[in-house]
Amino acid sequence: MTFWPIVLILWLAFPLTAPALNRETPLSITADYSASVLVFRVGRVTLEADLGRADYAAQAHVEAAGLAALFTDFEIDSDVAGRFTDAGPQPSRYGHVERTGDKTRIIDVAFDGGVARSTASPDFSSWGEPPASEADRTGVVDPMTATLLLSEMVAASGGAPCEGALPVFDGKQRYDLLLAARGTETIRTRGWRGEALVCDAYYAPVSGYDPEDWPEPGETRHPLRMWIAPIAGGTAFLPVRLHTRAGFGGVTVELRALTLN
Repeated sequence: MTFWPIVLILWLAFPLTAPALNRETPLSITADYSASVLVFRVGRVTLEADLGRADYAAQAHVEAAGLAALFTDFEIDSDVAGRFTDAGPQPSRYGHVERTGDKTRIIDVAFDGGVARSTASPDFSSWGEPPASEADRTGVVDPMTATLLLSEMVAASGGAPCEGALPVFDGKQRYDLLLAARGTETIRTRGWRGEALVCDAYYAPVSGYDPEDWPEPGETRHPLRMWIAPIAGGTAFLPVRLHTRAGFGGVTVELRALTLN
């Protein structure tokens, strides 16, 4: 994929639905998001997550929808499992199954000893130029845990602005999400309305990219903007809208339905 907004939203947007957790109160969530380019719906993201006192697990489904479904047959099923530690959420396993037309690839990532190691079936013809080294894969998190970590940072600070960098490895590509706070804003979606924290995430590729997939500087100039809202009585935080101006005239993901238990 060439345009990082599509990678981050239609391939990796599902992690941006994981809420933060007051660990004294287990939380289950079902969420439904819609992705659009301009006024045209192009994708759907659904999530089911169980966040316990000591561990977490989540499954997500991404598929082409609306106008995009007329031109491509694309879907991804993803899942993650991990535990909460004093240093934050730590994944034990992450995986996804990507289907494009009649092609299917299964990727599994283990995080033993703090180092991410992945397998792919069928194998990639190239793991990138250069591939992600062991140093690149040390101390990283998967895409789903990355946003859970972001949401936990917001919750732990009482809703304070996001800041810092999140090192992410998706099974092949290694990148950083560089965070910057943009204040608060009142927004309204079909699934939520109210005041939300506005946070920008800049995409910084590190390794594991084939030459044709390496983003151009102009493609990473625009951040992914997230509106992170308090849910469950303010004990948790959840992205309810995401938007970037980069690539294809702008991509927006909005929460359409939310169920908490």
